[in-house]
Amino acid sequence: MEKNNSLRNSFLLLLTAIIWGTSFVAQAAGMEYVGPFTFSVVRYILGGLVLIPVICFIRKRQENPADLKLSIKHGIVCGIILTVASNFQQLAMLRASTGKAGFITALYIILVPVIGIFFRKKTSPLIWVCVVLALVGLYFLCIGRGNSYSFEISDVQLLACSAMFSIHILYIDHANEKGVDGVVMSSTQFLTAAVISMIFVYPVDAGIYGMAPSFELIKNAFPSLCYSGFMACGVAYTLQIVGQKDVNPTIASLIMSLESVVSAISGFLILHQKMSVDEVIGCVIMFAAIILVELSKSPVFMKKRSI
Repeated sequence: MEKNNSLRNSFLLLLTAIIWGTSFVAQAAGMEYVGPFTFSVVRYILGGLVLIPVICFIRKRQENPADLKLSIKHGIVCGIILTVASNFQQLAMLRASTGKAGFITALYIILVPVIGIFFRKKTSPLIWVCVVLALVGLYFLCIGRGNSYSFEISDVQLLACSAMFSIHILYIDHANEKGVDGVVMSSTQFLTAAVISMIFVYPVDAGIYGMAPSFELIKNAFPSLCYSGFMACGVAYTLQIVGQKDVNPTIASLIMSLESVVSAISGFLILHQKMSVDEVIGCVIMFAAIILVELSKSPVFMKKRSI
């Protein structure tokens, strides 16, 4: 039963990566009309509100629902972390190339096990090998051999984003150990992020970037906001919280890093963007790393390793 739960949760994390990967186009399109904090406020409100009917439906049918106050408490903390992580990413994407943004953001696959050491989260040597393998794949996918690299202020923002997403993943693992209601926690984190982001709309979007929000601009960006709010937030982040149960946070970060692969493939299939040889190599290496992680959990592999 535990093995089935692990496979199911790994599949949920894969779905999370697929939704996040395909939502990049919507995120980029929406920010042509509204500023980064305005985008965050609207999409998090949509993501939080859409889950409320789901919460009511599920909790009415549960004999022993999880502690509501505890779930809300952890959701608020998660929302604060998510606010910092996502808005650093939004700000950086105003300047950074998509390849550089994808690579630096996904560095959480190495930060999660490193930070996890301080929280006594064990990571096997094989998983460390897979982490390094995935990093190599990310480099080929997002940057490539023929591209020069220059350090900019947006890189600092993306590094901060990656660090906060690492803490977000580890905190969700901690909250799941306390037995929280994943959907309640997810809805709470979105509404918390929306409220905090709202504080910065006029000082940053209007004051610094000259992108004061208006009903007309939000209306133009609404299709993108709906996909980002309902799917990337309401569905994907909830799948992340539920999927991380019984899954090592380092393995979870590896699976979710496939977001970069999905983004490249969806761009090729949907937007007819060309994929370079480096991008194909990166996709293959990253898929190999994830498959190796999943194979390492099989009973046959575990038996051979114990001999």
